[in-house]
Amino acid sequence: MRIVAGILALLVASSPVFAQGNSADGQSKSASCAACHGANGKATNSIYPNLAGQNAEYLVLSLHAYKKGGRSGGQAGVMQAFTASLSDQDISDLAAYYASLAPLK
Repeated sequence: MRIVAGILALLVASSPVFAQGNSADGQSKSASCAACHGANGKATNSIYPNLAGQNAEYLVLSLHAYKKGGRSGGQAGVMQAFTASLSDQDISDLAAYYASLAPLK
């Protein structure tokens, strides 16, 4: 039981802070994202993921992982360049915006 509690404490301590995201601010910050992920969160090319309706916490974790160089392969280099200048609030706002969009079918 103490091992599980220790692992949970480590995960919480090493996770990025989840700031309250503002979807309206995220929309205004999403212009560079739209080039690949589309203005409505529907990707312009099949090599890019759709972001509309995606889970906000997942997006926050993913963007922080790109920013810290924790993801590799595919378009990771491009994403690292885009996320390098994003603040924690920018990331939360973008995640809130894309999570607020209707999921694509």
